[in-house]
Amino acid sequence: MNEMVKKTIPIFCLSILLILIAGYFLFPPVCFSKQKNQKDIDIGVVTAEARTITTRLSAYGRVEPITTLKLNAEQGGIVSGLTVLPGEMVKAGVVLGHMTGPTVDGLLAQCRNSVAVAGVAVTMGEKTLAIERQKQAVRLATRKAVYQAEARLVRAQDDLNNALSQLQAVRKSLVLKTPSGGILLAVYVHKGEWVQAGQTILTLQPTGGLWLMAHYYGPDAAAIRVGMTGQFESTGGGSAIPVRVRTVIGQIGSDGGESIGLIATVPAPCWLNGDVGRVILSGGKETYVTVPTRALVLDRGRWWVLEHTEHGNQRREVVPGPSQGTMTLIKQGLEAGSQVLVENAYLEFHRDFSRQYQKSE
Repeated sequence: MNEMVKKTIPIFCLSILLILIAGYFLFPPVCFSKQKNQKDIDIGVVTAEARTITTRLSAYGRVEPITTLKLNAEQGGIVSGLTVLPGEMVKAGVVLGHMTGPTVDGLLAQCRNSVAVAGVAVTMGEKTLAIERQKQAVRLATRKAVYQAEARLVRAQDDLNNALSQLQAVRKSLVLKTPSGGILLAVYVHKGEWVQAGQTILTLQPTGGLWLMAHYYGPDAAAIRVGMTGQFESTGGGSAIPVRVRTVIGQIGSDGGESIGLIATVPAPCWLNGDVGRVILSGGKETYVTVPTRALVLDRGRWWVLEHTEHGNQRREVVPGPSQGTMTLIKQGLEAGSQVLVENAYLEFHRDFSRQYQKSE
């Protein structure tokens, strides 16, 4: 019995060995390995594609008056009849008050006196000219005397006209009228208060005198041109207002930003002085390379991707742009058609990076 077992065991082991050898040649393990690696590569690598998009430049904006108008006192005196308040809407040419008081009365009296004196001179000149013409008719005066009388009358009439114009100008300067229609921003004096000549009575914002001031920084500022269009989205809500770049003012402050003036492209836009929000401009069309966002690797403040080549995965430093969904636009560093590793890109990047610093034995 023992001898039979001893003979059976070697035969059984030999059969197993023959089966394994046959399986090795019929199903090589290398084939399985190659197929698996190829499948992993197909899944983990994507092709970078070119995409043309319209750039959007975004910045903070504030609605401001294009200009403000001041109503100044042309003559010193006491303000009378002024009852308006800040925030009120006024029309152009509306009488808001008058300048009165002893100083004003004295100025008016002086102007009236000048008119009276000039009127007397005109009357005397007219009589003198009539007399000289009568004398010339009976040959008691020369033509030269008539010419001199006519010249004196012309000067007297000019003096009267000047005096009347001055009186009219003084009377006009004593009336406080709105220089334009708009909203009153500030009123600096009260009824019955004495003011000096040139002192500001009030300021107003002209109707339709609002525009948008925005400040752009970096590459966005250099790309802005007069005529570019976009929209203003107020933080207070409401519909976006279409706008257009009217002026590129340039750098004003010390922060390096470019100041841009924009106007609404629709009549009577629904914005108010002081409104703030985002200004989004449509730039030119540019072509970028797009890759999945998860293909990007941030290392020491710089962005990288792993480009899959026939020599293995190669690191490529890139400059990413804006993201659109799960894709990121690459501004530079990668060409369209490149194969980019996506699966476990971060781990593969650092694994490959560490191999360069392993000491060779």
